[in-house]
Amino acid sequence: MEYVGTALAEMTMPQISPLGGEPIERADAERLAGVLKALADPARLRLLSLIQSAPEGEACVCDLTAPLGLSQPTVSHHLRILTEAGLLEREKRGVWAYYRLVPTAIATIADLLTPPRKRAGKKAR
Repeated sequence: MEYVGTALAEMTMPQISPLGGEPIERADAERLAGVLKALADPARLRLLSLIQSAPEGEACVCDLTAPLGLSQPTVSHHLRILTEAGLLEREKRGVWAYYRLVPTAIATIADLLTPPRKRAGKKAR
């Protein structure tokens, strides 16, 4: 079974958090913003949740239209955006495409957005 991921897996994410105390480079900020933009939609957040909670952690577009109350072309559009952002992997089986979360994608984003802990003895601003 070969799944294909894209952007997040292939792009170099920033080495430092935008909240880490040092300025983030413009190109890194643009890449991270693109991934966050893909997440910033209620239907896409629901899709991630539905796929993660599906049996075996994968779902076909045909299984996602009814829970979302959206048409198949609209669901496919949202899935394409999530896949291009590197948040989902896609596998074609016959006429259907199956999707699963990229295991490290959400963790990478969470790590980048989590400020480092302040050292003991240092006052928080």
